[in-house]
Amino acid sequence: MSACAFFLSVSSFAFGQANDLLLDQALQLAQDRAGSVKAAGASVQASRELAVKADQLPDPMLKVGIDNLPATGADRYSTTSDFMTMRRIGIEQEWVSSDKRAARAARAQRAIEMGDATYLETIANVREQTAKAWLNVLYAQRKLDLAHEMEANAADTLKAVKAAHRAAAAAAEEAVQAQTALLLAQDAKRRAEQELRIAQRSLSRWTGIPSPTVADVTPTLTSHVANLPVEELEKYHPMLMAARRAIALADADSTVAVKESSPNWSVEASYSQRGSQYSNMVSVGISIPLTLNRERRQNRDIAEKAALGTKARMEYEETLRALREEIENLSTTINSDKDRIAFLNANLLPSARQQVQLAEAAYRAGSGKLAGVFAAQKNLLDQRLQVLELEQAASIAWASLEYHVIPHDMTVSGDTK
Repeated sequence: MSACAFFLSVSSFAFGQANDLLLDQALQLAQDRAGSVKAAGASVQASRELAVKADQLPDPMLKVGIDNLPATGADRYSTTSDFMTMRRIGIEQEWVSSDKRAARAARAQRAIEMGDATYLETIANVREQTAKAWLNVLYAQRKLDLAHEMEANAADTLKAVKAAHRAAAAAAEEAVQAQTALLLAQDAKRRAEQELRIAQRSLSRWTGIPSPTVADVTPTLTSHVANLPVEELEKYHPMLMAARRAIALADADSTVAVKESSPNWSVEASYSQRGSQYSNMVSVGISIPLTLNRERRQNRDIAEKAALGTKARMEYEETLRALREEIENLSTTINSDKDRIAFLNANLLPSARQQVQLAEAAYRAGSGKLAGVFAAQKNLLDQRLQVLELEQAASIAWASLEYHVIPHDMTVSGDTK
């Protein structure tokens, strides 16, 4: 699908045409409207704005004042009578070394990258939740179709039994059984309708489309995530990406702490004006903080940042282990469910259909009872529902695995800029 065609397709859904919503369209709609994504993007922009000043010198300080103003005597409060009185104006600049400013700038860049990881994790969460909501609607629709089919079969059976009863070919008990079967089918249909409404409401929360229906397209349930090496997971899985970038941010904090342990000097120059009969004065000076308690102040800051770096590394290792376990478990679940689905479709469902055919043939031949037909039909319904629910569970596991990874183009095209 071309970009223009996709945009027009998504726009049609945005204006309320909610028929056959595709999975990719639902993902794009959810990403475009999610407040959490916009908030995370604003946080990244805030970090970018803050980073601009990281390597700048502090603003210079303008200093004005009057020195040695007489407070008593005949020259009290006169600014020109006493030779010691001076009207002073000067400027003071705190000097931050270039390596310290470079460390601050590097730390600001690591903060931006950490914000990017949070932004991408937010997008991944929105995509995952939207995909699951879309799949729930898909299978709720299929369950409702199955319920409609069973209701129609039960209604046809009741109609046939009533006709046979009127012709004295069926007992009243069988008519009651057929009526009960129809009521049960109608109740099953109502439950399916309720499940579909709940699933649609969840999908509407993400897409903004009221009561959406989705295209009846089964996902392939194939994922490349299980085969990604750690280096690739750090690029595309936001949890591991954030853990790795947390280490870089902690290291940058440690570097800044080491650089900040050296005090900043301040340079001052001032011009002092006295009475016309006296000479004006120029003053220069340097202020140097004295680090008299380094062991309990500056060194404590360095030790704190070093400990936080260790914490970040331990959390990365724990995140990696947990992520590997989760990926392996989800992959195992998907593969196992796919095998079970294939087995049930190839063996259990044909057997259940054959039981229905045999029960119906026996009933028509007078050697079986209508209760046997109903039992066979219910068994077939239960097996078909079991397959649908298994397909749904496999699809949800697939969405958890596939959609919590950021697409390649989103990580390299500057989407967070």
